[in-house]
Amino acid sequence: MEQLAWLPAHADLAAAISAAKRIDNPADRLSQAMHLAGFRHDFTAIGRLDKLAADGLAEAAASSRPMAAGLAACRLAILSSHTVDHLVPAIRVAGLRRGLAVSVHAAPYGLYRQALLGEDPMMAAFAPQLVLLALDARDAPLDLPLESSEAAVTEAVTARVDELRHLWRQARARFNAQVMQQTLVPADPPLFGSFEALVPAAPNTVIGMLNAAIRVAAREEGVLLLDLALPAASYGQVMGLADPVRWHQAKQLVSPVLAPLYGDLVARVAAAVMGRSRKCLVLDLDNTLWGGVIGDDGIDGIKLGQGDATGEAFIAFQRYVALLGKRGIILAVCSKNDAAVAEAVFTQHPEMALRRGDIATFVANWNDKAGNLRQIAKTLNIGLDSLVFVDDNPAERDIIRRELPEVAVPELPEDVANYPARLAAAGYFEATGFTADDAARSRSYALNEARRVAQEQATDMDGYLRSLKMVLTATDVGPGELSRVTQLINKTNQFNLTTRRYTEAEVQALAANPAAVALALRLTDRFGDNGLICVVLARPDAALRSGELLIDTWLMSCRVLGRQVEAAVLEVLAAAASRRGVSTLIGEYRPTGRNGMVAEHYPNLGFVPLDPLPDSPEGTTCWQYDVIGGRAPKHFIELDAR
Repeated sequence: MEQLAWLPAHADLAAAISAAKRIDNPADRLSQAMHLAGFRHDFTAIGRLDKLAADGLAEAAASSRPMAAGLAACRLAILSSHTVDHLVPAIRVAGLRRGLAVSVHAAPYGLYRQALLGEDPMMAAFAPQLVLLALDARDAPLDLPLESSEAAVTEAVTARVDELRHLWRQARARFNAQVMQQTLVPADPPLFGSFEALVPAAPNTVIGMLNAAIRVAAREEGVLLLDLALPAASYGQVMGLADPVRWHQAKQLVSPVLAPLYGDLVARVAAAVMGRSRKCLVLDLDNTLWGGVIGDDGIDGIKLGQGDATGEAFIAFQRYVALLGKRGIILAVCSKNDAAVAEAVFTQHPEMALRRGDIATFVANWNDKAGNLRQIAKTLNIGLDSLVFVDDNPAERDIIRRELPEVAVPELPEDVANYPARLAAAGYFEATGFTADDAARSRSYALNEARRVAQEQATDMDGYLRSLKMVLTATDVGPGELSRVTQLINKTNQFNLTTRRYTEAEVQALAANPAAVALALRLTDRFGDNGLICVVLARPDAALRSGELLIDTWLMSCRVLGRQVEAAVLEVLAAAASRRGVSTLIGEYRPTGRNGMVAEHYPNLGFVPLDPLPDSPEGTTCWQYDVIGGRAPKHFIELDAR
């Protein structure tokens, strides 16, 4: 089975890497490494790509400038019971492909308990943001007699998982890190054949019970999974996962051959933690969502429906796409077609699994698709690096990769029946949580189209805003909001005053501080619920005087821009600060390559300029607001502070 099959093949990757090595500027070599990491590669190419990027990454890390080419820095510590050093380059290269500059600290294998329960100065100095606990089935096995009862096995499994819970909590307490637990891969062949699962103490049955218990505990503890048991079912020992030869030779659970896939599995979770997962799936229509060309074949002539293998495969793909929409992925259409003819399939074909209401933005015309994708991103107020574009036409895919390298464009298999598996394998939409807000996100973007139409028809902006009947609900960040708030902190780039990134443990600690303010804000209007659209974190700071509070984080969803939400949020924040005895709010704007839209946020709200705080990044501006005497701009939003 081919690894990284969703990536395009390069005509001569080895030659391209050799040519890139001759580039003098380390930053340019890094850019080339990022580009070439987007092609299919093997373990040998990974080593060369990693070396190609090394100087540029080191130079960027040593400077105070933002990371080159929009990369987000990510510090990953790997604590393992097997050797992983040979996998580190693959993780770094996969990180480049997913927008991350990954620094890795790999503790000596087998010493994971010492690293978390004892003193580890190197680990402390590294200060990981993400801790991967990579364990194998041979580590501390549950040596139970084969005749043991299910109750005895359950007791042993619970004890083992309780130890893991303790280690997870230690990692959070010491480093405020997000913890990722690797599930276990069976190390030995079955003893009982098909009867194995019916023997509670059979080795593979015990591994299955451990993995099930780990998944439950991880959900309860806020720990993420590197669910290696899933690809193990597909790749297994044939590709080098739990291969006994590699194990006995070098204590390698994952052989070098499988390093590209393993690196990508780790990097996609790290990217999700750092807010780099994709948000929007953009779909071509003809021969992508149905077979044939709607403009030529008509609604009755396209292949879509039961009774035909190809038509059923297209329905299956549509159903998978619809489920992505239900979990919160924004769905859009980009097609060279007549808009009315294309939309008619969604409303008139009886077997369409996708409906027009599922699509947030529908662009069908005869313009070039690169321009249309730019329009889609602009309409949705998201970056091009949030888009995944699926098109059956290899020429169109190649054009988009060349014109819009920020857009993810997967290679597709010959048969549409394999589209869902290929899209899932690419891991573009890796999640770190799932909430009711996530489920409603796609629908909220679709409702924004109705708001946009209403605004275009309005002749009086104040009248339009009043007609929305908006209600802003503010709550303190608690257990129910923690996961979604952390998601927003780590993936919001445009309307984000400081772009500070925090783990769930760090947000929880700040929210528990009685002197701090941690607000989660939701907006509803006559069209529906916009969901959680704003997060504000404010805290005391050593550089401030008594009675002053630093607005550490202020971020907002771009889909509610232009509705006076900023003014309403300031009113809520000022009231919360006043209840804590605060007289002055201090706000910072830290410019990045993507948050220029909020450069005037604080002066527009009536803040006055102030000298930047000590050790502020270059370009930072600082502002203050009098909680008692200040007056925020007007708004037409009803406040519901709970």
